[in-house]
Amino acid sequence: MLRIGFYAPFKPLSHPRPSGDLTIGTGLYHYLQQCGHSLGVMSRFRARWVYWRPWLWPRAMLALQRSCQRARQMQVDLWLSYHTYYKAPDIIGPFCCRRLQIPYLIFQGIYSTKRKKDWRTWPGFMLNRHALLAAAHVFTNRKEDLLNLERLLPQEKLSYIVPGLEPDRFQFDPMAREQLRHEWGITDEVVVLSAAMFRPGVKSDGIGLVIRCCGKLRQKNNSIYLAIAGRGSEKRTLERLAKGWLQDRVRFVGQVPREEMYRFYSAGDLFLFPGIRESLGMVFLEAQSCGLPVVAFADGGVPEVVANGVSGLLVEPYSTEQLIAATEKLVLDRQQRYQMGQAAQQYVRQHHDLLRNYGRVNEIICETARTAERAAAKRSPGYCQ
Repeated sequence: MLRIGFYAPFKPLSHPRPSGDLTIGTGLYHYLQQCGHSLGVMSRFRARWVYWRPWLWPRAMLALQRSCQRARQMQVDLWLSYHTYYKAPDIIGPFCCRRLQIPYLIFQGIYSTKRKKDWRTWPGFMLNRHALLAAAHVFTNRKEDLLNLERLLPQEKLSYIVPGLEPDRFQFDPMAREQLRHEWGITDEVVVLSAAMFRPGVKSDGIGLVIRCCGKLRQKNNSIYLAIAGRGSEKRTLERLAKGWLQDRVRFVGQVPREEMYRFYSAGDLFLFPGIRESLGMVFLEAQSCGLPVVAFADGGVPEVVANGVSGLLVEPYSTEQLIAATEKLVLDRQQRYQMGQAAQQYVRQHHDLLRNYGRVNEIICETARTAERAAAKRSPGYCQ
């Protein structure tokens, strides 16, 4: 069992707003606890754009000092930071690890050289680069990020970890399907599901595209019903858009707790969300795990979590016409929906089981700690070979 110091510079695990990043970080934290390790959060300081926010610098210095004190009191064997990149570089972990002479590791490190060409992001690029170079090992859950990291770090310091979830937490529930479809007044309609936070930008843009897509399909006399999970500042705008396109054949169910999302997915027939510039999109894994075929753009990290033509249909990014056509194909073909839904469940369990995929993370963490322990023993005054 190891004592691990944990820090998330971009968004602390206690942050109230749900997101895919938060889901991945929480999953990693709980997995390592299940392995028997003792984890302690070293700081909740959020480093987002800290280099352009001088009023945060005193807080950053205080967080750094307290983190070192906490790590020393806990006698941590190593430090693991989750998600460091130019917007939120880890300025605490490398310093504390150097002071305490313990290994420093990163999960979901991101390296983008184009950020050094813009004066607005250059400070963050340099600070993040410093953190990456200080790491004994860097894990990444995106193939594109792995290629970028290979431009900075040797391959032996890098590991690609296939993203995953715990499939047992996302299983089809026939009773939930019957109950929700009854509440929603569904008869023989095909139920299209979507889910996202209604934040300005790509999330709300994606939900808006889903609404227009379903509206155009209803104009072609396709019998569909749209249900959307989520909340945020753009809710009223999206509700007005949905009223114009779908009248009463749309429902905003609000924010559903993640532990209850399996019930929401169980009520649907397919999952539609474009995933504009999506880093990974945990909702795609969750929906597939519950037996839903997915329709989305082949953009960002989406192709890494959806098997195109097997568990869903991925279309050319930003092509509304192709997105509509792919959705209509599944709406009209019940047999294909069923076959893809079954394949989606199997695909997630074969390739995206968190407990299996994160085994490599645990192996490297344990080996890093053993190597550090041997090195410390050699430095001790009484050591003799």
